[in-house]
Amino acid sequence: MNDDSSIVRLAAILRDQADRLRPGDRLPSSRELMRVHGVSPVTVSRALGRLAAEGRVVIRPGSGTYVAPAVARADTSADLSWQTVALGDRVIDDTEVSVLLTPPPEGVIPLTGGYLNPVLCPAKALSGAACRALRRPGVWEMPPLTGLAELRRWFAHEVGGDVTPSDALVVSGGQSALTHTLRALSAPGTPVLVETPTYPGVLAAARTAGVRATAVPMDRDGVRPELLAEAFAVTGARVFYCQPTLHNPTGATLPLERRRQVLAIARAAGAFVVEDDYARYFTTAPVPPPLAALDTHGTVVHVNSLTKVLSPNMRVAGVVARGPAARRLRASQIVESFFVARPLQETALEFVGSPAWGRHLSTLTTELTARRDALAAALTSLAPAAEIHLIPAGGLHLWVRLPPDLDEDAVVETARRAGVLVSQGRIYYPAEPPGPRIRVTHSAAVHLAELGEGVRRLATALETVMETSPGGGGSRTLP
Repeated sequence: MNDDSSIVRLAAILRDQADRLRPGDRLPSSRELMRVHGVSPVTVSRALGRLAAEGRVVIRPGSGTYVAPAVARADTSADLSWQTVALGDRVIDDTEVSVLLTPPPEGVIPLTGGYLNPVLCPAKALSGAACRALRRPGVWEMPPLTGLAELRRWFAHEVGGDVTPSDALVVSGGQSALTHTLRALSAPGTPVLVETPTYPGVLAAARTAGVRATAVPMDRDGVRPELLAEAFAVTGARVFYCQPTLHNPTGATLPLERRRQVLAIARAAGAFVVEDDYARYFTTAPVPPPLAALDTHGTVVHVNSLTKVLSPNMRVAGVVARGPAARRLRASQIVESFFVARPLQETALEFVGSPAWGRHLSTLTTELTARRDALAAALTSLAPAAEIHLIPAGGLHLWVRLPPDLDEDAVVETARRAGVLVSQGRIYYPAEPPGPRIRVTHSAAVHLAELGEGVRRLATALETVMETSPGGGGSRTLP
């Protein structure tokens, strides 16, 4: 229960409670609030965030939430209702993305999330790279607007083919790259084709840009070319967003022949393909070359981010594009954010140009492979009713089909109450989902033991929901 009404209700309760306490008094812990009020950690976090914004409470990470001094409280008597009319009916919804970015409460195991657990990030090596970067001459001077030449050369080399440094643009992370790209290539109100299911962040970006995400079905090998061609013909869309390598959430990797088909179909439609290559570093298995490396007509806009593979704070990504589209993307970057901070670019360049980069990739892929196998084995053993879509060649997630009679929301909420977080499948669909699904992440847990305990808790939650679901047939004993 983490919708807006739950947040409003909990905030009202806490506001009243804070008013009865003295400045400096401690409010109940997040865990206690979740237990007493039966709400999710996201609801608690947002309700407390509202009170903090009002100046009623002070949140001290690791310590708790305290009633703020009276002098620090904001004046909330102003009538701001006029803004409802002024803002109109356009809504920017961050719900799905915020859930994936919110850290779990203490004692709750995350089998969801979009980033590596900190134990998998090369923090020490990144700190060393940052120290060396800050000693570089001119590090505090304004960088070239399109990014450091050496960093653009590196991003171009990573794509391969005949991509040159002049085709690359450095932007502030993959999400920023997607937002820039959708706004640059699509007019408000127009359709943008996406795989279904797809990354929730691109659905949120599409809504913010005012474009309509339109679903194109997939199978175990990725997007179906014949349905992509039909979707272009029916909708008149001029943009197709995809993740051809280790797709999120399904894990599918588009074979070489299908990649060529996708390029041919998009070219025939006079359309762009936005290639989100977020998972290229999460496997040692041979995968086909990026779509951008196969492209000779300026069809592909390629996005490669360092954020997921290094650290959430490494907000550096490369966008490769050609022709008028590239010029528009560069103009969008300048208008919206000028440029990426030079010290961050220098740090990224220092790291990927050092031996630490190769060592990190080797260590990371080994660990991710072990985690993937452990997660798959645990799900198969403890939760056989949950069907794994496929075992991907790498990546961070497994896509799981639930029995058709189960309530997906009930599974996710029961799992949360059991102390484990998983992602609702419906947030990955631009239209109606085909049935109950969840995404289970193996990269957010601290270690394999925690991963195993998380699956055990999830299996218990599944058993509970199956016992109470219509047609559940009573108790089913876990193996």
